[in-house]
Amino acid sequence: MINIDEIWNNTLDELSKLMQVVSFEVWVQKLEPVCVYQNKLVLCSPTKTAKKTVETRYSDVISEVLTAVNPQLEGVVFITDDQKDDYIKLQDSVLDGAGFIVKDPTPAGPVANPFLEKYTFDTFVQGKSNAYAFAAAKSVAANPGGAYNPLFIYSGVGLGKTHLLHAIGNYMVKSSKLRILYVNSETMINDIISNMTNKPSNQESNAFREKYRNCDVLMVDDIQFLSGKTATQEAFFFIFNDLYQQNKQIILTSDKAPKDIPTLEERLKTRFASGLTVDIQIPDLETRVAILRSKAAQQEFNLSDEVAFFIAENSTTNVREMEGLLNKIIFFSSLTNHTIDTQTLAQEALQDSLNDKKEVIDATDIVNTVAQYYKVSVQDLFGPKRLKQIVEPRMIAIYLINELLSMPLAAIGSMFGNRDHTTIMHARDKISDDIRTNTKIKIVVADIKNMLLKR
Repeated sequence: MINIDEIWNNTLDELSKLMQVVSFEVWVQKLEPVCVYQNKLVLCSPTKTAKKTVETRYSDVISEVLTAVNPQLEGVVFITDDQKDDYIKLQDSVLDGAGFIVKDPTPAGPVANPFLEKYTFDTFVQGKSNAYAFAAAKSVAANPGGAYNPLFIYSGVGLGKTHLLHAIGNYMVKSSKLRILYVNSETMINDIISNMTNKPSNQESNAFREKYRNCDVLMVDDIQFLSGKTATQEAFFFIFNDLYQQNKQIILTSDKAPKDIPTLEERLKTRFASGLTVDIQIPDLETRVAILRSKAAQQEFNLSDEVAFFIAENSTTNVREMEGLLNKIIFFSSLTNHTIDTQTLAQEALQDSLNDKKEVIDATDIVNTVAQYYKVSVQDLFGPKRLKQIVEPRMIAIYLINELLSMPLAAIGSMFGNRDHTTIMHARDKISDDIRTNTKIKIVVADIKNMLLKR
């Protein structure tokens, strides 16, 4: 059997390095692993309140670290003690020789909704930056396989594309009996590689075909990770064509437009762009405030206008990071049993997170901070040297400037010694990939971000 205790303990070890000590000990360390259901680790919270808090604040980071520890698990499900028996009865039981789950069994009851309940169209805050993407998502959810096929949604990190993807899924689950397959690109790539290299039996091959070609809706998150994987791209090309010719809805998300995904076959770029491609821009101040108000209301927290504008004006444009600051305000309020309704109190609660010297982080701040962290000179980061101790911090500086400031790649290239667009894109994508696969780089980037916010 799969050793869920060992997997969870390894996950806790990694989470303890990434999270604040109080948050880790109060909310995450108390979770109990119960079983594996539909390739997700089921975690039991001690109370319903704790379950709601963990789902709202820490679900993404727990899932990300868990899948890094064990890529054959796809995420987490949170339950309370009264649900334990039901999930144990439905737990996965089909295992391979190494004790890992290779496919889902037929459940004894209704199939669990794979989409996060908190991500719906009702909880998505509209603004000028995302109105077009929101309208497209609603249209596809109401009429899958219609005019907008495929639907391709792209944006920077933390701007709402995953929210829209789950909102579409939740709408379809409730309004239809469609067979929906939702996977991240890593899962799909692993499935394709396994099917190609392991010489599967007819039964296993049929299971693969049924999974990917007999669905009514295929949803793939972070499709940009097909980049550079020639054989996998070819396999996905045939899956895509098969579904498209049957008018099955295809929905894809990415951190960049199809034409900007490097080393992606031209025929896939053409097909990805053949339906409707929509992007989500950085939200303006008013939209950021509206998002904060919505997030606060979901947690039944009374957020004053003064505090909402303070957070929106002093945080980065990444909505997830902004939500993290709000969660810290809420946690600080509950911990001290004080209402935080003024800018002064908010500054006190966020003193370790906010930049208290400058209202805006600029590219110079980022380069200087990276240079300080790595103990190299700013001149070396901008210069032509290609030594390993210079190349890594240079790429991280490029990645952070693009992520935090959304500066055009050409402008970043001009900063770094007139390097061309392709070089800057490679540096950005290299660090983006490393954050997912290399714990050391992930921690380094998080440390530098924290240094920036404390400047």
